[in-house]
Amino acid sequence: MKRSGKIELMAPAGNFESLQAALDNGADSVYFGVEQLNMRARSSINFTLHDLDEISRRCTEKNVRTYLTLNTIIYDHDLSIIKTVLERAKAANITAVIAMDQAVISYARQIQMEVHISTQINITNIETVKFYSLFADTMVLSRELSLNQVKKITSQIEKEQVKGPNGKLVEIEIFGHGALCMAISGKCYLSLHSHNSSANRGACKQNCRKKYTVIDQESGFEIELDNEYMMSPKDLCTIDFLDQVIDSGIKVLKIEGRGRAPEYVATVTRCYREAIDSIEDGSFSKEKVYNWMSKLETVYNRGFWSGYYLGQKLGEWSDNPGSNATQKKVYIGKGRHYYPKTRIGEFEIEAYNLNIGDRILIQGPTTGSQESEVASMMVDDVPAQEAKKGDILTMPVSFKVRPSDKLYKIVKNSLS
Repeated sequence: MKRSGKIELMAPAGNFESLQAALDNGADSVYFGVEQLNMRARSSINFTLHDLDEISRRCTEKNVRTYLTLNTIIYDHDLSIIKTVLERAKAANITAVIAMDQAVISYARQIQMEVHISTQINITNIETVKFYSLFADTMVLSRELSLNQVKKITSQIEKEQVKGPNGKLVEIEIFGHGALCMAISGKCYLSLHSHNSSANRGACKQNCRKKYTVIDQESGFEIELDNEYMMSPKDLCTIDFLDQVIDSGIKVLKIEGRGRAPEYVATVTRCYREAIDSIEDGSFSKEKVYNWMSKLETVYNRGFWSGYYLGQKLGEWSDNPGSNATQKKVYIGKGRHYYPKTRIGEFEIEAYNLNIGDRILIQGPTTGSQESEVASMMVDDVPAQEAKKGDILTMPVSFKVRPSDKLYKIVKNSLS
């Protein structure tokens, strides 16, 4: 069930660490891929069919909806796999499938599984919404629309009572935060042409994120674009005008990032959760927006812009090939044991030093992504100010630490 009266916040999950981070930080729903037939087949680890039951279990406990992405183009040799995946998802009580190929849409409807239309379909008008309402209950609009255009579509859905197979009004979803593709709604062919690696099959080589020189073939004249990656858009960020986004009549706000780290999922989900809740209770303010923006800047980003939502006609381009994050994580060691009565975690330091006052990040498949500060520590059962490589460290931790957990130190990113 969705939160009453609020838009649904959908978070990405590329692995169990990110899934748990989404659950811990207020996501209403999560979306994820299994195996290879999804748009992040190469850039994220991806789950397997055997993981579906565990995904469903964790999300059901938190009353969080689950969406399986099967949104690549499909060939004949994929059809049997598609049927197997959908049948397993249905059996695991996955809420819905996000699809763009008619083969996936058709079979999902045959087995009575809820369908959401992917942004790859490129929906830009009410008539297209009405057509897909025969098959789908939720639709992701094209990323190139303005909020005025989005509002017109949601108003027409209400006015014409456009309903999906579930008998309820079609719900509109848009992207709220994360990476943007230079191509129309992600349909890019650069990677296919240059590396025979299709972005539309989830195997993008990200040619657009590189620096290019433009050459006049007749004269040989070259132009190098200073401080601008001419095909690499900045990341979308809507948190500073989220009230306008909600006023457009959307029902679902999607965070992009199945290929990004668990701390990205945790931070972005938490910021947008707080922003949605503050709009609901009337406390949304410039001061809060400033704080959220500062937090969003700490995790992976290529700089931020508002996309096309506010009427902008041309994109804004990043000025470097990587992240502008103001901080980064450095691997320190791994978890060993947790003492629940005293709430003490034990770690083995495998690299660098750790000091009292350092910010740390503990991540694991069950732990998710937990950030805290070192308030005190003991090394070899003796109070200490510093732990070095090879030391066994114990310190207060407010959550369970597991042997599969990794310990990181958060440091300022000199490249930001």
